[in-house]
Amino acid sequence: MRQLLTAWNLCALVFLSLAFFLYSHSHPSPSSMAQESSKSIYDFTVKDINGNDVSLNQYTGKVLLIVNVASQCGLTQTNYKELNVLYKKYKDQGLEILAFPCNQFAGQEPGNKEEIREVVCTKFKAEFPIFDKVEVNGKNAAPLYKYLKDQKGGIFGDGIKWNFTKFLVSKDGKVVERYAPTTSPLKIEKDIQNLLQAS
Repeated sequence: MRQLLTAWNLCALVFLSLAFFLYSHSHPSPSSMAQESSKSIYDFTVKDINGNDVSLNQYTGKVLLIVNVASQCGLTQTNYKELNVLYKKYKDQGLEILAFPCNQFAGQEPGNKEEIREVVCTKFKAEFPIFDKVEVNGKNAAPLYKYLKDQKGGIFGDGIKWNFTKFLVSKDGKVVERYAPTTSPLKIEKDIQNLLQAS
């Protein structure tokens, strides 16, 4: 009888150990989750429109406005115009606008790198940095956009809803606000000013 109990205890111990192993590998520990949430925007490297790697660490201490852009959207004209106004006005005070072309919304950014550069830099005369075309939703979403959405979810789910969704990042790399595509850049000028003036 004692041997039977010992064997039963051993089986129970093995089962519990296996259950704990499976649980710990399918559910991140609090420390690993904390490590993930402590990831900073400065940890990301992205590609510019020419295909060169750009570490976002180079923007440490800057206020960032990160925008997914498109060349053929109904919001394109006003957004580029107002983004240009903001950039010229605040660049020397520490604002950087990072534009990421995206073709996920009604195929409104279909061009290749040269065509996108032509539209952005020649037609709209944008002087702020333009990056390589990315996906912002789905399993192939750029890691940067997964992070942005994780930090600031949307009203109806975290997914980016359309072209020209905007994320505002403080000087210390914190994602402080998310704006809808229909929010014009000049409407968030006060928020940008406040972050630029913060020590």
